[in-house]
Amino acid sequence: MITVRIAADKDRTKIEELFVEMLKSVYLSEDTEGYEEGYLDKFFGGSDRIYVAEFDGEFAGYIAVEVHDGFIYIDDISVGSGYRGLGIGTMLIGAAEAYAAELGIDVSVLHVEAQNTSALRLYERLGYSRASLEESRYIMTKKLLCERGE
Repeated sequence: MITVRIAADKDRTKIEELFVEMLKSVYLSEDTEGYEEGYLDKFFGGSDRIYVAEFDGEFAGYIAVEVHDGFIYIDDISVGSGYRGLGIGTMLIGAAEAYAAELGIDVSVLHVEAQNTSALRLYERLGYSRASLEESRYIMTKKLLCERGE
């Protein structure tokens, strides 16, 4: 069973570990660094949020959402290698988009490495469009329906 919830402070270590795992898989390198000290603080207690997904009670993935004027930005999304293909990424994106709707925000933006073809396929299947290419990353956007029926 998959559950999604707002991250708690106790999730920080797992989030950081999964972030490093994601970097290693995207960049095909063991030489990666994690978040800078204090980076995750902005996601705890303000309008920016992290949602975590659990599969049968085990930490399986997370999505970090920044709130901006007129759009949300999906800062990071990562699903553990043993949990991919189960719909967890889709559920996490759904949680981010539902949060945007609660706030009356109707645009979602993210970056994705051009070489990350599985992520590109997921985002396109979920309605995201490639807006532009910045160096090695696509900017992708999606027009959301917000709760006011827009």
